[in-house]
Amino acid sequence: MLSRAARKLASCPSASMGSVGIPRDQRLLGPLLEGPSTPVAYFFLKGRFAFGPSRLSLLRKNLPMNGTMLQSSTTTLWVNEIFYSIQGESTFAGKPCIFIRLAGCNLRCTYCDTTYAFSEGVRMGIEEILNQIRSYPCQLVEVTGGEPLLQHPVLLLLRRLCDLEYTVLLETSGALDIACVDPRVHRIMDLKCPSSGECHRNRFANLEHLTARDEVKFVIGTREDFEWAQSQLQGSWTQRVGAILFSPVFGVLEPAQLAAWILEKGLPVRLQIQLHKFIWGPNVRGV
Repeated sequence: MLSRAARKLASCPSASMGSVGIPRDQRLLGPLLEGPSTPVAYFFLKGRFAFGPSRLSLLRKNLPMNGTMLQSSTTTLWVNEIFYSIQGESTFAGKPCIFIRLAGCNLRCTYCDTTYAFSEGVRMGIEEILNQIRSYPCQLVEVTGGEPLLQHPVLLLLRRLCDLEYTVLLETSGALDIACVDPRVHRIMDLKCPSSGECHRNRFANLEHLTARDEVKFVIGTREDFEWAQSQLQGSWTQRVGAILFSPVFGVLEPAQLAAWILEKGLPVRLQIQLHKFIWGPNVRGV
């Protein structure tokens, strides 16, 4: 049973505490335990996600034997990788970019190309992360995953990056509440199409929070996906958002086919390919 403190987290706390409200139906947040000095949030993901032993052996003392709980303080994050590369997606494609990939995801999309982020990561303090990215000659940073919004301190990280005058991108699945994200951040949010297997997890209320800084991405693997995506291009959100991206599932739908469909229907969308996969190949990590 959840503690009273955990039940109160249905509303959105202050981002200064590194916390974000997570609706009860997303089944992600366990009790908030008030320690001697720092609140500690315990995540339980009910079989959706568990850390493996490969890079997290030092965590075993903090995890139950089944590995289904993740301890996260308000100033540390589970980080899968940090690297410097060329941005391959969004309207920032082609630009040098620093990537901070966080560990853990509550979805299991059929086409996922970063499954290693489900179970690999090390705990890093926010200041440690900031010190590492300062070594790169770049002011564009993307926080991605996995699903970054699963970890409450990401809100503080995003705010700190903005305060340091980085241009900050957040890549999110769209299944979690984006309302508490710093408004200076460019939110790149998915709407999951049917072939993803996670279409039912779309949080359509997020569309009301989008602004001209934000982008919505549809990853399309079939004609059914395309027609579903087309049907979503209704309402005022399409006028507010900065860009609507249609991206083919790499190796499943040819970009030329998706381009033909877009032209056939005359859709006001941007065709996006994953540029990094064409440069370095689809299976290379850290690019």
